[in-house]
Amino acid sequence: MTLAEKILAAHANRPMVSPGEFLNVKLDLVLANDITAPLAIKEFARLGVGKVFDPRKVVMVPDHFCPNKDIPSAEQAKLMREFAREQGIVYFEVGKMGIEHVLLPEQGLVLPGDMVVGADSHTCTYGALGAFATGMGSTDIAVAMATGEIWVKVPPTIKFVYHGRLKKWVGGKDLILYTIGDIGVDGALYSVMEFCGEAIDSLPMDDRFTMANMAIEAGAKAGIFAVDSKTLKYVRSRAHRPFTIYRSDGDAEYVRVIEYDVSRIEPQVAFPHLPSNVKPVSIVGEVRIDQVVIGSCTNGRLGDLRLAAKVLKGRKVNDNVRCIVIPGTQQVYLDALREGLVEIFVRAGAVVSTPTCGPCLGGYMGVLAAGERCVSTTNRNFIGRMGSPQSEVYLVNPAVAAASAVLGRIASPTEIAY
Repeated sequence: MTLAEKILAAHANRPMVSPGEFLNVKLDLVLANDITAPLAIKEFARLGVGKVFDPRKVVMVPDHFCPNKDIPSAEQAKLMREFAREQGIVYFEVGKMGIEHVLLPEQGLVLPGDMVVGADSHTCTYGALGAFATGMGSTDIAVAMATGEIWVKVPPTIKFVYHGRLKKWVGGKDLILYTIGDIGVDGALYSVMEFCGEAIDSLPMDDRFTMANMAIEAGAKAGIFAVDSKTLKYVRSRAHRPFTIYRSDGDAEYVRVIEYDVSRIEPQVAFPHLPSNVKPVSIVGEVRIDQVVIGSCTNGRLGDLRLAAKVLKGRKVNDNVRCIVIPGTQQVYLDALREGLVEIFVRAGAVVSTPTCGPCLGGYMGVLAAGERCVSTTNRNFIGRMGSPQSEVYLVNPAVAAASAVLGRIASPTEIAY
């Protein structure tokens, strides 16, 4: 079996599973946020069960519109807060919270071998830890909170092998954008994307989270990495419970095996209006911009901020550009403050926000007007994603975002930093 199949089999109490089978699987964690939780809570009430299956395994995080931007978002957060207190579940209040998919791994709430579902499509982020994690709708999450189980169709697995050494300024964001550009936004539809190869082994955890996060942008059910020494170093200092490591068998069956030579990959730019509309940064031409966003559940971790600060240090954000930096959690914010990264951003003329999803979904803290262009380290650039349907979003890594903020156009960091 593949890594993903082994996790599903273990949680279904089955010795073996195959793609296409339907299973009932037990859950290690159920997640919802301030947008998706209210509907789940209302549906949960209709079930009439009273209590969640295990309050230690249900987590709610206000991160999309928090601190609340208006009365409707305040009402949503209030409903979630009251439910969390009533049920005694795991809840992170403003000031202790962060972007959910940065926060949960940081807090040791997701561990290798776990089966996780969340009412958010980017729940697949946790595959970086060797967990099977996937997004579901709010009504399904209500049932998951009540029963601790879901039914799932076993997906086939596509194996992605990345050979060679990465060029400077190229990281996990570029590998996943390049991959989506190659296979398309439905290239891994209802499949597991298993990432491996020597280039993957060299990636830090922050980059692995980025790649797993964007598996959904290729239509995948999950993205997953094998557990190695880097994974163990990350989780052992955070884990408060035992975990199980699963590995793909040598004779596991894959529906496809796709291989890449990463030495040929340069920083990537996803043009509007799809994550698959990818070009290498060297051929983007003269694309003037109005805003840069550095953050999100895709690239809001400390390693991402370090990369952006490396480019921005001693430089100024272009007078025609608004640069918004959003640490993924309070801990990331504190670490960035201690390292002097926040001072670099402020001196460069960027604004540093409290942790929030904010502009990624056109929520707040950077909504675009008609005709505006934004270079962003987020994960989606659909029409109207960050504001007006007449705006444009270009997806890049943090170094490209920082260089673009300085030059006022989409730019490679090699133009200003070495």
